[in-house]
Amino acid sequence: MSSQRFAPEFKLEAVRLVKERGVAVRQVAADLGLRENVLRK
Repeated sequence: MSSQRFAPEFKLEAVRLVKERGVAVRQVAADLGLRENVLRK
């Protein structure tokens, strides 16, 4: 199984939601349809 690739803009937006808006990693992952561990990497 190959790993999924994400655009840099997508990654930055996800990080911004967590760091600047204080949204929980778990919530951002759920909203984006990702596993929580993907965002923590």
